[in-house]
Amino acid sequence: MSKSPASRRVVITGASSGIGAATAAAFAVSGAHLVLAARGADGLEAVAARCRAAGGEAWVFPADVTDAAQSLALAHEAEARLGGIDLWFSDVGIGAVGKYQDVPIAAHARVIEANLLGHMNDAHAALPVFLRQGHGIFVNMISVGGFVATPFAAAYAASKFGLRGFSQALRGELSLHPRIHVCDVYPTFVDTPGLDHAGNYAGRRLTTPPGTLAPETVARAVVRLADRPRNTTVVGAPAPLFVLAQAFAPNLSAAIINSFFGTYFASAERVQPTAGALFAPGEPAGEAAGGLRRPDQRVKAAVAGGLGAAAVAALGLAWWATRRPRA
Repeated sequence: MSKSPASRRVVITGASSGIGAATAAAFAVSGAHLVLAARGADGLEAVAARCRAAGGEAWVFPADVTDAAQSLALAHEAEARLGGIDLWFSDVGIGAVGKYQDVPIAAHARVIEANLLGHMNDAHAALPVFLRQGHGIFVNMISVGGFVATPFAAAYAASKFGLRGFSQALRGELSLHPRIHVCDVYPTFVDTPGLDHAGNYAGRRLTTPPGTLAPETVARAVVRLADRPRNTTVVGAPAPLFVLAQAFAPNLSAAIINSFFGTYFASAERVQPTAGALFAPGEPAGEAAGGLRRPDQRVKAAVAGGLGAAAVAALGLAWWATRRPRA
């Protein structure tokens, strides 16, 4: 993007907490002009206040992006208020955890609406603005779940795999517009309020594994795309290893994850099932971090990365061995 950081015009959906809130703050430090959208007005106001204190300009626009009309209204408001849109960060995301048959179909449908259709609505609203301008960057928050299936979160996997294909299709359609970019971001587990906001139908307390990323780490990756847009950005050391494992042995990787979660849920603390924030804004509002990271996370992340590399190497050797011609 040729604009200086202080003149960037940025729209962020899913901005009331988590990665969206962290990214808003990261853009605000350089003085960017922001329009922040999410369902919850209270969370948006809290994030906008922090952005203004950091040196940026921020306006809030409560909207549910599963409603295409609201996404379109957001685009019209942002274009009118900012004079154009340089980067649109589509960050809305939610999950429903539990065995597929134990999760209400309405919860599965809501995940697809938010994680896939919501992003499609965002793109449908943003791309006409970019085409009129002749430039623009659309950033899709996907997750490593767009490459590796997630047992106990089947609708989440469907939405993320679908979103990856959607982005690839858009890049094909926009290939003759070199100044319009569709960028995908694939982090591993991130410490956000997302787990508290998820629909939990497993009846067990949810937590994240070692190596969980700070939301600010992902936010910095998104901000870098404003200057150096790229199709695919993976955040978190183990993520490329997961992608390789998916390429070599997709069914095996899903079975391993299923075994891990099955073992975890067998001993995790019992809690009451809940729809979380699937159908209404979640609490607490306005927070970027979920408070799940521990002081030993960095060490454990390095160990996990090393073990993951070894596992993928073993998978690769096994695959190569099956391809070798027999003497």
